Amino acid sequence: MRAPVDTIVAPLFPTKGPWVNVVGQQASIIQRGRPMLVEFWDFCRPNSLRTLPYVKAWHERYAADGLRVIGVHCPGFEASADEQAVREAVARLEIDYPVLIDSDLQVWQDYGNEGWPARYLFDGRARLFDYHYGEGGYVESELAIQHLLGIEREPLAPVRAEDAPEAMLHTQSADVEGAYSGPYEAGGVWAVLQGSGTVLVNGGPQAGGSAVEVTHPGAYELIEHPRHTAAVLELKLGEGVRCLATCFTPGLA
Repeated sequence: MRAPVDTIVAPLFPTKGPWVNVVGQQASIIQRGRPMLVEFWDFCRPNSLRTLPYVKAWHERYAADGLRVIGVHCPGFEASADEQAVREAVARLEIDYPVLIDSDLQVWQDYGNEGWPARYLFDGRARLFDYHYGEGGYVESELAIQHLLGIEREPLAPVRAEDAPEAMLHTQSADVEGAYSGPYEAGGVWAVLQGSGTVLVNGGPQAGGSAVEVTHPGAYELIEHPRHTAAVLELKLGEGVRCLATCFTPGLA
């Protein structure tokens, strides 16, 4: 969404906060001089991971034209509050742009942020130009980036069918704290897991389900449906695995 006024200025980033992919004192000046996209995310949240391919692609596509992309990692789970876990997630997810580790939510509060993911696009004078909460709105965000850079290109193709601007979606079941087994309606099922071991989904491979190997803390995709589906979930956690939440993602109507 376009900012209602052009006088909302980006808060300064803390100069001494932990950064990933930043060398020396760049953190103190990184938001000045050219358009900047700030993405609030959490590696344990499925909607953050579903948005990530677009943010990474915009960095790769527009960095040479002057866009700066900054990730602000804010934990929503205890598993994503550890600094080393964030650094490992940034490497595992192959994120090349700078990421500020905001474990105490200082920057979150400075922005008055309201959830994950959230992106804020600022012009070259650090004034808010466009913003978006949650998944979706990818074409609008990319066109706003192009407007600030003064270029025109065909926007990225949707990563998933439900990301297309014209897609009609059904509302999915609400996320559940901890491990959940029971009926649901969604386009996909994820679990926020930590520890090490195996999670059996719907009885495991021998029963027509699947087995998920947990090797690091994070959000794991358990089931992907082609469309919005009503089904029943059965989770069985192996020894050494803890489930912090069961999450559901939207599907095509």
